Amino acid sequence: MPQPMLHLMCGKIASGKSTLAKCLAAEQSAILLSEDLWLSRLYPDQIKSVADYVHLARQLRDVVGPLAIDMLKAGVTVVLDFPANTPKDRRWLCGLADVAGVSHCVHYVEVGDDLCRSRLHLRNGRGEHEFAATDAEFDLITSYFRAPEADEGLRVEIHAA
Repeated sequence: MPQPMLHLMCGKIASGKSTLAKCLAAEQSAILLSEDLWLSRLYPDQIKSVADYVHLARQLRDVVGPLAIDMLKAGVTVVLDFPANTPKDRRWLCGLADVAGVSHCVHYVEVGDDLCRSRLHLRNGRGEHEFAATDAEFDLITSYFRAPEADEGLRVEIHAA
């Protein structure tokens, strides 16, 4: 019987994290938990700024973290489409796997700013996403992004554009 695993997503806005997360969930017969979906359903029209997002995403973690741990302990593979975009975020997310006693894999979607921005504009124009980030928000959020480093001790799988 396959062992459960926690799959984590890392990459800039519009890099393709959610698309990859959906594919992984289907391939692994896993449960997909999407931060953007939960935030949009639980807090409709309440996220007007990056500060709003940060505040509400922290609240969401208090609910989704224990849920993910319980699912992993029950033998279910979980794909968390929550941004693992800073060392602090990755420590929290990998800590869920540690508490559950399962392995993890950080899927780093390595895409440059220009392609991400182009995809963002296309996505915004089509209304394909729960949230439409502006160029200024893209720049602000991207300024905090840090690719995974070897010294973090993570299992990382790189997905290049």
